[in-house]
Amino acid sequence: MLFLETMKRAIMANRNGEAVAAGDRIIRSDGNALLDSDCVGADERQTKLRLAHAINALIARRQLTQVTAADRLGIGQPKVSALANLKLDGFSVERLMVLLTVLDQDVEIVIRNKPRSRSSGRISVVATAEGR
Repeated sequence: MLFLETMKRAIMANRNGEAVAAGDRIIRSDGNALLDSDCVGADERQTKLRLAHAINALIARRQLTQVTAADRLGIGQPKVSALANLKLDGFSVERLMVLLTVLDQDVEIVIRNKPRSRSSGRISVVATAEGR
């Protein structure tokens, strides 16, 4: 995919690649516009999003109301609402991992060498089919 990167935002290029403002540049993407845009904290944001998605999937699969989920997680219903709407500024990665363990999920952190094909290491979250 092609994405436009500007100082303020990353937007998708049109099909013909037309009308790019001066100073914008087109970069080839690996499919993750958030990481491609060089946003500060993109790795952390991506990690939070994946963890929140796993939490939300568990809540939905168990058919919990926000009030019931809040009670089980030990947080207020507004925090469950924030999770459901992916408003994650009030959550750390660690807190989201703890919430997963409260929902009877194991969270495993694996550290390994990066492949030579990449210039730097990365952070990724992979949820198994059961955790989704």
